[in-house]
Amino acid sequence: MRQRTIETADAGLHTKWNARLIGLVAVLALVSFVADSAVSAPLLVLPEMLDHFDTDQVGWLNASATLAGVAWAPLLGKSADIHGRRKILVLTLLISGAGAVLCAVAPSIWLFVPGRMLQGSALAAVFLAVAIVRSLCAPRIGLIVVGIVTSGSAVLNIASRFLIEKLAEDYGFQILFVLAAGVAFAMALAVRALIPESSITTPGTIDFSGALLLGGGLAGVLSYISLGSGLGWLSAGPLALLVGGAAALAWWFLVSTRKPDPLIDIRNLGKPLGLTLFIVALGAGAFQSMLQLISLISDVSPDEDLGYGLAGTGSVAILLGSAGIGIMVGGPLAGWLAARLGPIPALAGVVTLGTVVSVGMFVGASHFAFALCCALALGVVAGALLTSGFNTAGTLASPERQGVVSGLIMVSVSIGSVVLDFVGAAMLKFTAVAVDGETSNSATGVYSYIAFASGAFAVATVLVIMLGRTTRRRGDSSSPEPERAAMR
Repeated sequence: MRQRTIETADAGLHTKWNARLIGLVAVLALVSFVADSAVSAPLLVLPEMLDHFDTDQVGWLNASATLAGVAWAPLLGKSADIHGRRKILVLTLLISGAGAVLCAVAPSIWLFVPGRMLQGSALAAVFLAVAIVRSLCAPRIGLIVVGIVTSGSAVLNIASRFLIEKLAEDYGFQILFVLAAGVAFAMALAVRALIPESSITTPGTIDFSGALLLGGGLAGVLSYISLGSGLGWLSAGPLALLVGGAAALAWWFLVSTRKPDPLIDIRNLGKPLGLTLFIVALGAGAFQSMLQLISLISDVSPDEDLGYGLAGTGSVAILLGSAGIGIMVGGPLAGWLAARLGPIPALAGVVTLGTVVSVGMFVGASHFAFALCCALALGVVAGALLTSGFNTAGTLASPERQGVVSGLIMVSVSIGSVVLDFVGAAMLKFTAVAVDGETSNSATGVYSYIAFASGAFAVATVLVIMLGRTTRRRGDSSSPEPERAAMR
C-alpha cells in the first residue's frame, strides 16, 4: 500500500523542464526574494531608522526579524506538513506583509519591533518553497530547482538595492516596508493561484505549547548573543533573555520526549540528519562571519601599517556584490552536482571549498584582487551550502516530513550565523590595539578570526565524511533518489 501511494504521487511530478515548471520556479524564487527583503533590505536604511526612532538599539531594529524567523520556523514547518505547504506558505506571506505594514506606520520603536517580528515570518517562506519543490518535482530535477529557488532571488537583491536607496532618499525609509508589504501580498495571491497543493500530508496535531517554548527559547538565547555585546553581557536585560530562553528550551526538551506527537520528534531525528544540521550551522556561520570580516577590513587602509587592510585599493561594494553573484551561481551549481553525484558528495565539496577559500583570506586580508576572488568564491559556498543543506536533509526525511526538516535547516543557518558572528567579533574586541588614540583591530585578531572561520569549515568537512560513512553503514543512499529507492 505504501509503495502504491508513493508511485501514484510520483506520477504527477515534474520530470523535465516545461512552461509550468518554469512558472513554478519563477513564483517560488520571488517568494524567496520576499524573505531576503524582509531580513536584509532594511540594513540599507538602518541609519535613517535609528534617527527616526531616536535610538541606538541597532540589534532590535536589525536582528529582531531574524530571531523571530527562528521562532516561527518550527511551528510553520509542522503546520505545513499537516495542513498543506501551499496553504501555510500563503499564510506566511500574509503575516509577513501585515508586519511590513505595521513597520511602515509605526510611530515608535515599541510598535516597530513587533512589526519586524511579524515580518520575520518570511524566513519560513524559503524552506516552505523548498518543501513545495520536493513535493511537486521528481528528485533528480528537484535538486536543481531547489538551487535556483534558494539562490535566484540574489539577482533581484542586487538590482533592488539601488532602487531602495533612491526611493528612501525621496520618500523616507517607510517606503521600503510599503514595497515589502505589496510584494508579500502579491506573492500570496500568486502562490494561491499558480502553485498546486501537495497531496502529501501528515496526520497529526499542532503542538502550540511546544512551538511557543522552542521558538521563544531559541529567540531568547540568540537575542542574548546578538544584543549582549551592546547592552552588556551581565546586565539585567540580556541575562533575563538568556535565563528565560535556556529554561524554555530545557522544558521543551523534557516535555517533547514524552509527547506522542511533538513539534519535532527528537527521538527519531537520527544521526545523519543531526550531522547535516550541525554541518549547515558551521558552514553558514563561517561564511557569515567571513563576510562580516571583509566589511571590517575594507575600512582599514594598508597605510596604517596594521598588517592588513583593503581601503583605497578597491570598493567594498564590489567585494560584497561579488559575493552576491557567487550566491547566484552556487545554488544551481550545487543542485546540478547533487543530481549527478548525490547531495552528500555535493555538500562535501561545498564545505571543502569553504575551507580552502577561508584559508585564502590570509592573503586576501591585504591584497584586494585576492580578496575579490575569495569574496566571489565565498558567495558560491553560501549559495551552494544552503541548497546542499536542503537537498541532503530532504533526502534523509520521508516525504511527509519535508516541512519540519526544511525548517530545521533554516534554524541551523540562523543559529550558526548569530553564534559565529559573535565569536568572531569577540576575538577582534579582545585583541584590539590602540593606534593614535583610537582603537583598531589588530593583525593578531584579524588572522585569528580567519583561522577560526577556516577551522569551522574544516570541522564541517570532517563531519561530512562522517555523514557519508554513517549513511553507507545504515544502507542509505547518497544518490539523488534515496527515498524512493529505499521503498522499492
